[in-house]
Amino acid sequence: MIGLSRYRQPTGERLRSPGVLFWRRFKTNQAALWSLRFLALLALIALLSDFLANDKPLYARYEGHTYFPVLLEYGEKLGLASWPEGLTADRWRTLEYDRVLWPPIPYAANTLDNANMNYRSPFGAQRVPSWRYRHWLGTDKIGRDVAAGMIAGARIALLVGFIAMSIAASLGIFLGLIAGYYGDRGFQRSRAWLLVVVLSLPLALFWMVVAIRGAWQQTFGDFYLLMGASLLVGLLAVAWLLYQALSLWPFWRKKIILPLDTLVMRLIEIFQSIPTLLLLLGTVAVLSRPSVYYVMIIIGLLSWPTLARFVRAEVLKIRRLNYVEAARALGYSDRRVLWRHVLPNALTPVFIALAFGFAGAVLLEAFLSFLGIGVAAEQVTWGQLLQMSRNSFSAWWLAIFPGLAIFSTVLAFNLLGEGLSNALDPER
Repeated sequence: MIGLSRYRQPTGERLRSPGVLFWRRFKTNQAALWSLRFLALLALIALLSDFLANDKPLYARYEGHTYFPVLLEYGEKLGLASWPEGLTADRWRTLEYDRVLWPPIPYAANTLDNANMNYRSPFGAQRVPSWRYRHWLGTDKIGRDVAAGMIAGARIALLVGFIAMSIAASLGIFLGLIAGYYGDRGFQRSRAWLLVVVLSLPLALFWMVVAIRGAWQQTFGDFYLLMGASLLVGLLAVAWLLYQALSLWPFWRKKIILPLDTLVMRLIEIFQSIPTLLLLLGTVAVLSRPSVYYVMIIIGLLSWPTLARFVRAEVLKIRRLNYVEAARALGYSDRRVLWRHVLPNALTPVFIALAFGFAGAVLLEAFLSFLGIGVAAEQVTWGQLLQMSRNSFSAWWLAIFPGLAIFSTVLAFNLLGEGLSNALDPER
């Protein structure tokens, strides 16, 4: 592990922290450094996608009033604002403005240009009023701008990786931490606590899934979320009261040793035996409404075992170190020892696994989109654009640009993971 203590430079003048040491080692790997820069640029493009490609102006002066339609659209989606009277979301392209500022690409990902349907090439003739409205990366069969689709696809790709890996990291770190720290003999709880957890945890997960699914598929989404939150709070209150009541009897106060390490390892083996692709295909096939968010959740739920095994292996080494033994001798609680002393030093392999996991999530989402599975028809992704190239072999731009984007993003994450591995390994 990278030195936990500071060390003095050969000049004897400056002290270097572990973070500075890591960055110095990381910078020596130019491939990883440029991958980090590329991914940062891609994340910026995804974050600002609505300001880079949109069929609404960034700024408009119309009939003496000033509007910011893109920001107004955000407010309308959040319920904080509404479109001005007589101005709807689809009218902004037809108005005569006093002054107007359009995004660099004046098309949204789903904007249909009927004058440029049937695969217009980036270098071919296009029926546009001026060069400002040219489709610089061409169009697809129904006249959608490929450049706008590429920007929207970047947002979907990074969002899939971020949400999926956030779920995987949360589960993997927690389960690996308790499995490695407590082992099979270190975790004891009362029978009352065990009964309450066994009864309440499945119900809580069930209500959360029902509430989220209802909010996604129904018109009254806020009602379903509020109902789910209320039921969850009520369940926690009932569980606490039940625990307090059972604790009055000596039988329920008796301690039971839970073999957490064995339970977690068996759970890891079960999840690793499930074919990820087959489960994804089977799950999205039975969904009444395809959504990329379901894909994110499933990928995250199937990706945590690798992270859990890495964290568990690190914790098994760390828990025997002197500073952990000293913290226990001082009477610190297990919670404090875990979160303040063990966890920060066990995260080294997690960052590396997350980088490779991002690459796998992006590639898996592109594969599913290419098959037309799990993604709503109105969402434009890199895999969906790539799939359209199968319908017309002459539309080379639909294969080249999305293919390069997928290849570059996956390669950048893999190179970043390799660079993190080299920088975090003091033996190299």
